[in-house]
Parts: sequence; C-alpha cells; structure tokens
Amino acid sequence: MNLAPGTRIETDLPGRLDRLPWSRWHWRVVIALGVTWVLDGLEVTLVGSVASVLGETDTLHLSEREIGAAASAYLFGAILGALIFGRLTDKLGRKKLFLVTLGVYLTATLLTALSFNFWSFALFRALTGAGIGGEYAAINSAIDELLPARVRGRADLAINGTYWLGTAIGAASTLVLLDADLIPHRIGWRLAFGLGALLGGSILIIRKHLPESPRWLLLHGRVPEARAAVEEIERHVAESAELPPSPPPRPLIVKGSIGFGQIAHVLLKRHLKRTFLGLSLMIAQAFAYNAIFFTYALVLARFYGIPGDKIGLYLLPFAAGNLLGPLLLGHLFDSIGRRRMIAITYGLSGILLAITGLLFERGLLTAVTQTALWSLVFFVASAAASLAYLTVSELFPVELLGMAIALFYAVWTAAGGLAAPAIFGALIQTGSRARVMDGYLFGAALMIGAALVAAIIGVDAEGKSLEELNPDG
Repeated sequence: MNLAPGTRIETDLPGRLDRLPWSRWHWRVVIALGVTWVLDGLEVTLVGSVASVLGETDTLHLSEREIGAAASAYLFGAILGALIFGRLTDKLGRKKLFLVTLGVYLTATLLTALSFNFWSFALFRALTGAGIGGEYAAINSAIDELLPARVRGRADLAINGTYWLGTAIGAASTLVLLDADLIPHRIGWRLAFGLGALLGGSILIIRKHLPESPRWLLLHGRVPEARAAVEEIERHVAESAELPPSPPPRPLIVKGSIGFGQIAHVLLKRHLKRTFLGLSLMIAQAFAYNAIFFTYALVLARFYGIPGDKIGLYLLPFAAGNLLGPLLLGHLFDSIGRRRMIAITYGLSGILLAITGLLFERGLLTAVTQTALWSLVFFVASAAASLAYLTVSELFPVELLGMAIALFYAVWTAAGGLAAPAIFGALIQTGSRARVMDGYLFGAALMIGAALVAAIIGVDAEGKSLEELNPDG
C-alpha cells in the first residue's frame, strides 16, 4: 500500500545508497545509463559528416536547405522529447522511461538508415532527437539518484564527457563508411546510422536489469519497493566490497506526482538563484561550444582549404581533448569543490578562447595549430560544460528532477543548437576573420560572465546527498 502525499517518514535508504563503496554494480550503472552521451555525440557527428553525401543523386539527393531543415527537425524533436519524457520520468519512474527513451532512439535511428526521401528522413531524425532528449532527462536524474554522493562530481563529469567518445567513434567510422573506394555512398550513409542502433541495442539488455530509483520510489510512498531495491543493490555491491554500517534514518516527506504550479514555484521562487546559476552555465557553454563545434568543418574548409573527406582527421584530436578534460579534472570537483572549480574552468576557458580567436584573426594559425589550440581550450571547457549538467541535476528536488533537467536541456538545445551555429555560420560566410573573431570573443565573454556568477552564487554541493542539498520544508 502506497503512502499518501504529505506523509512524513523516517528512512535510512538514501543514506545507505550514499555510503556504498564503488563496485562493479556502479560500473554497470555508469555503462548502461551513460551511453546516452555517447549516442548523442555519435548522432551529431554522423549527420555533420554525411551531409554532403546525402546531396548526391544515388543517395537521398537532398538540397542544402533540406539538410538544414532535417538538422532543425532533430533539434526540435530533442526539445519536445526532453519536455515530454522529462515530465513522464518524474510521474512514472526512472526505469520505465530510460527503457522507453532508448527504445525510441533505437527504432528511430534504424528507420533513419532506411529513409527514402526528405520527408521520411526529417521525420525519423525528429523521432531520433526525441529519444535523445528524453534520454537526457531520464538518465541524468537516475544516475545522480543511484551514485554515492562523495563521487557524484567525478562520475557525472566522466559520463558527460563520453559525448566526445561518441564523436570520436562517429568521426573514425565515417573515414571508412564514407570512403567511396571501400563502400558506395548509397550504402555507406545507411550503415553509418545503423551503427547507432547497434550500439544502443547492446546496452538495452543491460538496462533491463537495473532497479528503479529507490529515491523516486520513496517520494511516491512506495516504501517496501524502495527497501527491496536498496537491499538488492547492497547484495550486488557486497559481492565485491565490504558494506559500511548503515547511517541513522532521516525524515522525508512523501511528495507523489507534483503539478506544473509546484515546479514553477520551486524554479522561480524557492530556488530562483539556482535557476539563474543553471541558466548562466548552460547558455554560456552552449553558445561557446556549439558555435565552434557545429561550424568547425566550415572554418577548416573556408579558411584552411581542408577537403570534406579529411575533416574527420581534425575532429579526432579535438574529440580527444574534450574527452580527457572531464576524465582528468573530474576528481577536483569533489575535492577542491564545485563553486571554485566552476569559476576556474569557465574563466580559464573564456580566456583561452579569446586568445585563440585573436591568433586566428591575425592569421597566425594553420589547420593543425588551430586544432591543437581548440583541443587545449576544450580540454578545460569540456569539464566546465559537463559540470553545468551536474549543477542542474543535483541542485533541484528529486521529485521534479526529470522536468528540471528537461527544461534546462531545452534551453541548452535552443541556445546552442539553434542560435549559435546560425550566428557563426553567417559570420563565417562573410569570409572575414575579424567577424569570426567577434563571435569567439562574445562566446569568451559569456564563459567569463558565467564564472563570475558561479563564484558569487554557486553552491558547495561536493560530498552532500541530494536530500541534504534539498531539505524538505
């Protein structure tokens, strides 16, 4: 029998999750749920790489306008999917939704490989985006609710950084799949999208064996199920590590499903400073990141004369820098602390971005040195960007975590995926290095501004449980 909303209980279950030593079971969670970021990086890279191929007569024969429209369809689907599935993950549970969203992605990306004209391609891209957007909401909430508080920072950053592993896989695969000497283009582009379905399908099996979030179960009054889930997790962890003593119980209020009015109250009144902090971090990194990454091929082609079939070679070191940043810097966000490290990484990223922009404008760089500098900039910026997601996912109450992540993801997608590439595309089209530099300097200013915001109103969340960060009342 479920407890009614408003019921106050005493429970040690969240504390029992946070006190667990790292184990093989936690690695299983990271792999099964963290694949979302790999898939998104793979999708974005594949579309950018196959764009020119899709215009050929023996493929889909799409115009540049249609290719752009299909990209917009993917982003629109991602925003809509995040909002819909984000609401449902708070209402119906994390496990149901992280199985559904991955299923949507798998089906849609496989259908994309079978597209036969523009309209089918755009529709399947929108559905793929919906699956990925929903994944972000369902997965990030589940990860933070299952991982121990003391390692939440480094684990989240490492998981979020695997976006660039997907980018590297996509870039490397297109060097083979889009090489007409090896595979005809009419087949190669379809195999490229099939790669995403193959990767996601292998993970779906692992996800089926993960439990529902005990924290979500508690907040919906399903105490016996929550206790059974925690005991199951403890049994798995005990197979490879010794369990510490259980902590004392703490009070918790059953919330049930909450309405949009309550969500608005939390975001716009109770935690307005945290909302402003999250928006500042998300918008800054979204503009700086996507403006550069989504137009990187254009810069290499227009200003350095790099042919399209060689772009992947330059994306690989760029992706490596982005992947290594969160992996190597992540532990500092748990030791030095969130507030300090946000300010440091955002501020340093902005400064390095401005310096690189000035060198580019003066013509002092080659394609190789430009790539090397971008790799350095985004070694730092990737950790900063990953922390923006962590900030959003740990600073808002568990009962609305899925929706909060969805809303911030929608802002990130709109600002980074729609506005920034369009602005930078127009600047690059002018052929003026000075105009492109202006865009880089604007992105740098946003990053430095976000660093100042974090230094002033950031939250020292390191090592604290989700319940401690968001006490009832």
